[in-house]
Formats: sequence, C-alpha cells, structure tokens
Amino acid sequence: MLYERLIRPLLFRMDAEKAHERAVRELEVLGRVPGGPAVLAALLGRPEPGLETKVLGLDFPNPLGLAAGFDKDCRLSGVLPALGFGFLELGSVTLRPQPGNPKPRLQRLPLERALINRMGFPGAGAQAAARRLAAAGHCAVPVGLNIGLNADCTKAKAPEEYALCLRLLHPCADYFVVNVSCPNMTGLRDLQERLQLERILTALAAVNSPHKPLLVKIAPDLADAQLPALLGLIMRHADGVVATNTTTSRSALRPELGDIQGGLSGRPLRRAATTMIAKIYRLTDGRLPIIGVGGVETAGDVWEKLRAGASLVQIYTGLVYGGPGSVVRILKELRSLLSAGGFTTVAAVVGTGAQEAV
Repeated sequence: MLYERLIRPLLFRMDAEKAHERAVRELEVLGRVPGGPAVLAALLGRPEPGLETKVLGLDFPNPLGLAAGFDKDCRLSGVLPALGFGFLELGSVTLRPQPGNPKPRLQRLPLERALINRMGFPGAGAQAAARRLAAAGHCAVPVGLNIGLNADCTKAKAPEEYALCLRLLHPCADYFVVNVSCPNMTGLRDLQERLQLERILTALAAVNSPHKPLLVKIAPDLADAQLPALLGLIMRHADGVVATNTTTSRSALRPELGDIQGGLSGRPLRRAATTMIAKIYRLTDGRLPIIGVGGVETAGDVWEKLRAGASLVQIYTGLVYGGPGSVVRILKELRSLLSAGGFTTVAAVVGTGAQEAV
C-alpha cells in the first residue's frame, strides 16, 4: 500500500504536529482547486452504497465520520467528504482565539498505533470558524461542530461562554457537541459534574433556536457510579452522547510510556470506548443516540461499536496509521459484514451485541 510503504514513513520522520499541519495545508489547497475534491474521490474510490442511516433526525450516507481534533479550525469541510466520510465533526472550537499548550504537544506511539496529545484547544476562535464555514458553503455530508472552553474561562462563566460560542456557530452546522471531557484543559472534566453540566446545557438550550441536535462528549474514565445520574441529565437536556474522548489511563501501555502527559487515543483505547458505549446503551435502554469513537482502524472495529450500541462511529488516529484510503476501505468491508450478518440496514445492527460487551 503506497501510504504505508512510502508516505507514512516520510511523514513519521517529521514532528507529529508539523506532519499533521502539512497534511491539513495540502488538503486545504486541494479543496480550493476547481475539481480537486472530485479528483481525490475518484482516486480513492466511491464509498459503498447501502450504508445509509438516519440518526438525530439527520440523513447520513454512511455511519463512519471524522472525529473532532483533525480539523480544529474548520478549514477542510469542502474536501474531507471526498475521503468517503458519512459526516464530519470539526473543532474543538473555542469562543476566543488561543495558542493552546506549549509545544511539543503531540506524540506518536507507532508500536501501539496510538497518539498522545496535550494540544489544549489551539485555534483561531469561533468567529474565524464561522467565517470559514460560511465561505465554504453547503457541505456534501452532515457537519457537527465540537465546542470547548478557553483556558482562561472560569467554571462560573462556562455556561455563558459555551452559549456565546454556540450562538456564533449555530448557522454553520447540523449538530453540536459540547466537550466537557478533554483531559488537556485544566478543570474541564469537572464540568461533567451533574449540576455544572445542567447549567451548561440549560444555557445552550436557550440559544439553540431553531433546535439542532446537541450531544455531550464524555470521558472513557468515568466511574460506573457516575453514569446513571449523568446519562439521566443528558437524556433530559440533550439529544445524544459522544463516547468517548481520549483517556488518561495508561493501563494498556508499556510501563515506560506511563509518564507521558496528555490524552491517549488509538488502538489502546478501543476496548474501553466500546465498553463505555455498551454501558450507555444498556443504562438508557437504547433510547440515547450514541456516536462511538476510540481505536477505530478496521471495519471490524466499526462493527463492534455498532453492535455495542453506537448509531454512528468516528475515526481519527486510525487515519494517521492507515492513510486517506482508510475510510473507503473500511466501508467496503463493513458492507460485506452487513450482508454476511443478514442485516439490510446499519440501524438494524445497533445494540445487537450490547449485552455481550464488557
């Protein structure tokens, strides 16, 4: 495979963040070339038909989307659908511009097919994101925007600042995700506490007009005792959940890697994320739509998360290791799994293995 044999080794000689920024710049340039996205789609191949699904009142051409973190500044909505994605989640976007944490802040773990990041929500802010998305025009697939907090925002001001961010971005997306679980922003995970999250969701509801689906992104490290109350709150005040964010756990890594600071993503997160999806599905009797993310590299990983209870699935770190052809390849294999399992729709698979997942 060209990417794994030639392109990835070249990119992996570069600093991880510089390589990412180079890939974003090249995609951005390609997106501006007339016919560029169509050429890219022709080179990579067309996604398999028969994977359409309806979730959150939105129509998705297939259930595999891009996770937040890849296109933080909303620069690529015109070109990313050419990779075969059924939807995009862009951001995290903060109300005001900020530089993020000091560099270096992104590290590859090739043996584990994983990343550890402590980016800290770098970006140009909500106004810049809104301008870019307005200039890009209609996207070929549904777009979600992941919204986060600036580092200088106090807990008391969090509801107000989330609401201001949503108000600025509201015309630009089909759904929104409130990020209260990134481990790289001091104190952010505390916002998953029930009363604080209720204040945030109430403030967001006041500006979410006309109503667009609002989801909450949660951590994989939540204790079982926290989940019933948290999910009950989300069911009352939001429309779904994204499970999960990166993890601070190092239990799946070699001991010598345990001191690296940041959020871990990729293959070591796969099992924990799938287990969390199944817990959510069981606790809510399948009534809360779930977007599953964490350790997705293959069609088998997508299938596992669908069966655990996710209605949609996202990928990011898997692209770093598998390359831009990953999405079309995964969807082709997923279509085969669907047929082999005797299912005629993606929706029919959702939750069929939730009782088995541990």
